[in-house]
Formats: sequence, structure tokens, C-alpha cells
Amino acid sequence: MAAPMELFCWAGGWGLPSVDPDCLAVLWGSGAPQGGGNSVVSPLGYSVGSKRVFALQKYNADYDLSATQSADTLAFVSLLEEKLLPVLIHTFWVDAKNYVEHTRKWYAETIPFPLNFFLPNAMHKRHLERLQLMWGDDYMEDEEKLEKELYREARECLTLLSQRLGSQKFFFGDSPASLDALVFSRLAPLMKAKLPNGKLQQHLKSLQNLCNYCTSILSLYFPWDGGESHPLRYPAGLE
Repeated sequence: MAAPMELFCWAGGWGLPSVDPDCLAVLWGSGAPQGGGNSVVSPLGYSVGSKRVFALQKYNADYDLSATQSADTLAFVSLLEEKLLPVLIHTFWVDAKNYVEHTRKWYAETIPFPLNFFLPNAMHKRHLERLQLMWGDDYMEDEEKLEKELYREARECLTLLSQRLGSQKFFFGDSPASLDALVFSRLAPLMKAKLPNGKLQQHLKSLQNLCNYCTSILSLYFPWDGGESHPLRYPAGLE
């Protein structure tokens, strides 16, 4: 077996093992399949605070997908990145009420002194620039127009995901694939965060199968830490 790999990720909170979507995707989508019987083999290995230790395995979550399912994966990944990611950035980092009362507050309370004084604002600026690259200056200058378009497309994206999932356990049946890791990592923070302005969150919570999907993944694959707030270890480049 290959030597363990260490991943330093953002701390857990809001009932999640990490509040960062990219960390969530890696944490859940990094390895082994589900075990048989009543037991579950977590793909994560084990955790020490927010340092995750992985035993790398020769396992490809998409190995058994058909050509059609692989094409569907590419289509839905593109949909998530184009239609859902921009509104998640807006919801957590641009919406003034959410940013001040929820996002900045959490990071300022979690990041140790003295970084908590400037790092949240630096992240805020970086996310603004990212959204500007996605949508252009015209939309960024018209906040009402930007918000209207963002949330319309995001609601459509969530509805399509709900229709595609249907009553299945995962998007391609009884076994998870890479698409499940990506979808879960985008939906779980939106579902679990206590947002003052939760317009898109309300739409997600009306899609019961998507909420059940996220809850099931949390209970199956993260039963031991359930999002407890661990001492923060910074992602690469921030230590």
C-alpha cells in the first residue's frame, strides 16, 4: 500500500467535516468504495483535527460507468461550474448580509490571531474577482441584474439535479461516483449553513431528495466527526 498522504483542509463547522467545498470534494471522493453489510468503509482513512490522513488506494470511482454515464458526468460537472458555483460565491462572499453576519464571522472566529484580522477580507476580495471574471463588468456593476440572473440559473440547476437523482441513492445507482463527490461538496454547505439571507437555500430545502441525499452521505461517510469545529490547519500556501 502506498504511503499515507496528508491533506490540510479548512476546519469543520455547520455540521460538516469541512466548510470548504473543494476540501469536502477531496475528503469524500478520495478513495475506497462502500463496504458490505451494515458496515461502511469510509473513503477518508482517519482524521487528526483538520489534518486528514489518506491511505491511497488504486480505486477509480468512475471505473464502472458506461460511455453514456461518463458523458452525463461531464455535462453535469459543466452545469455545476457554470450555473451553481457563481451563485455559491455570491451567496457566501458577495451578499452583504451573509458575508458580514455569517461567512466573515465564522472565518474571523476560527482563524487564529493575527490572521483573522485580514485573511477573511483577502478571501472576500479574491472571490469578488473570481465572480467578475465569470460574469463580466456589466453584471458586477448592476447588483440587482446580477443577483436576478445568478439565482434564476442556480434554481434551474438545482431542479435539474433533483430530477436526475430521482429516488436513487447516488446519481448512477447504488455506488458513488466522482459526480456525487462534486454535487455533495457544493450542496452540503448551502444546506447546512445558517444564512441570514437564504433565498437559494430555501429552494434547495424544497427539493427533498437532494436534502436526503446530502444527509445520507454525511451519516454514512462522516459519522465520527459530524462537522465538529476542529483547530484550524491551513490549506497549502496559507501556513
